[in-house]
Amino acid sequence: MPLRLEPSDAKQSEFGRCLRGNRRKRSVSPTRAGRLGIFTHRIRLFSLFGFDVWVDASWLLLAALIIWTLAEAVFPGFVPHLARAAYWWMAAAATIGLLFSIVFHEMAHALVARHYGMPVRGITLFIFGGVAEMEQEPPSPKSELLMAIAGPLASFVLAGVFFVLLVLAEQFAAPRAVQGTLWYMWFINAVLGIFNLIPAFPLDGGRVLRAALWLWRGDLVAATRIAAEAGNFFGILLMVFGVFGVITGDFIGGMWRFLIGLFLKGAADASYREVIARTALQGVLVAQVMTRDPISVTPDISVESFIEDFVYRYHHRVFPVTRDGAFLGCVGTEQAATIAREAWPTTLIAWIMQPCAPEDIISPGKDAIAALAQMRRAGRTRLWVVEGGRLVGVLSLRDMLELLSTKLELEGNGRTSRGKLRKTGSA
Repeated sequence: MPLRLEPSDAKQSEFGRCLRGNRRKRSVSPTRAGRLGIFTHRIRLFSLFGFDVWVDASWLLLAALIIWTLAEAVFPGFVPHLARAAYWWMAAAATIGLLFSIVFHEMAHALVARHYGMPVRGITLFIFGGVAEMEQEPPSPKSELLMAIAGPLASFVLAGVFFVLLVLAEQFAAPRAVQGTLWYMWFINAVLGIFNLIPAFPLDGGRVLRAALWLWRGDLVAATRIAAEAGNFFGILLMVFGVFGVITGDFIGGMWRFLIGLFLKGAADASYREVIARTALQGVLVAQVMTRDPISVTPDISVESFIEDFVYRYHHRVFPVTRDGAFLGCVGTEQAATIAREAWPTTLIAWIMQPCAPEDIISPGKDAIAALAQMRRAGRTRLWVVEGGRLVGVLSLRDMLELLSTKLELEGNGRTSRGKLRKTGSA
């Protein structure tokens, strides 16, 4: 069933505002390490089954709060009359176990996604849990369903394992500190599985709901819209309960419910906007969006000429370096800043230019969806379009946002084959 992308629709208006806001963002130098994603300060922990596992700095805050809460409130009430140091050791062990449990949950998602050909950049732990970072939507309702249900099933399996270990620990009279830690691991994995089954997108239960709607209606966009609305509702509900908790004296619990609800609401909105963007860009090639004959510099001009005639005139931080159309590399303000001001007139661009990284370059025959994914993955707002060793254009995030906005306005008043994604059948 086709979805009409009406310009007056509230969701589309919000998406349009998002697009207009993104246009005002300054470009990011392709030579810098800055990221555009939400995970800006993360550390790689290890690699498992070919997936890199990262921990965001925000998760360290979560870990500290969990350790403090378990050591000062949870374990003393459940396992009384132990030394205070024992509670802190139990809390530390339980937090490490929670990290393992989240990775196990997300790894289940990632393995199923890889089975169905969906690229996964890795697994990142952050303040609200963990996420398997997938680069594209599932190819079919079946793959969406199996990928979504894999996480809660993995959590329930872990809950069962820890419950068996708890029973054995009780039968063999293991230290009470060990029993208390096993109890927490059984409990938290059961909670993790149950919570994720709530039918609120982008929770796993919301993805199950989207898969069912996608299978029934044959329309991924419409299914995502309904599932995202459920996620919005649940997020607002959590926020209301959070405010109520703060008012009635449960400040910490209330604040956590409010923040989780706020995160879920924002994630649901963002997921719906992303599906709309992918749908609007379906079938569009880089060559159709790029700007041809981009401004470039030659390697034989001075740094002073580069700054005065290019940086200050065109207001970009990075420029391609070419000679007779041949693509030689990149140069930017970052390289110019390493040269003393008095040496600018006598220093040539050829001496400070650098080779462009592969993630800065794209072919004109690539589709725009792949280009958008490459920008997000590499943290770029501009890509150099190169064919046969020659610079043929530049693709900017601003141009893609303009195209998205225009397509939504022009194609929103009627039905269009690009306006929806049909189910592709079972995989």
